[in-house]
Amino acid sequence: MGMKEIMVLIDNRVGALAQVCEKLGGAGVNIDSISAYGDGEKGIIRLVTADEKSALSALKGNGIEVFHSELVIAKINDQPGELAKITRRLAQHQVNVESIYLLSKSKGVMEFAIKTDAPEKAKTALKH
Repeated sequence: MGMKEIMVLIDNRVGALAQVCEKLGGAGVNIDSISAYGDGEKGIIRLVTADEKSALSALKGNGIEVFHSELVIAKINDQPGELAKITRRLAQHQVNVESIYLLSKSKGVMEFAIKTDAPEKAKTALKH
């Protein structure tokens, strides 16, 4: 099973992020990458996990809106311009990048998780 992005919409209030993280931790879900920000009255949390089923089960309900999407994984050299190359390749294949996460960086290689509007097209574009 590939990695998934879970997008959580929750009230933008003190403790909302803690609530989400506690629910995931309590269900044994490991967060591989996360971003969170407030947008007016709503908080938007985007996280990456390999355990989509458990994450969705833990988060649904209690006023929490949850959406999930497939991610495409890309490994690139840790050098200036490498991310530009793969994002340009995606653009040339008419693939829109909706979100991107740095998952790891080790021994000169960076691993990204990318949410696009066309995952299969993105996989094809990144094979070249």
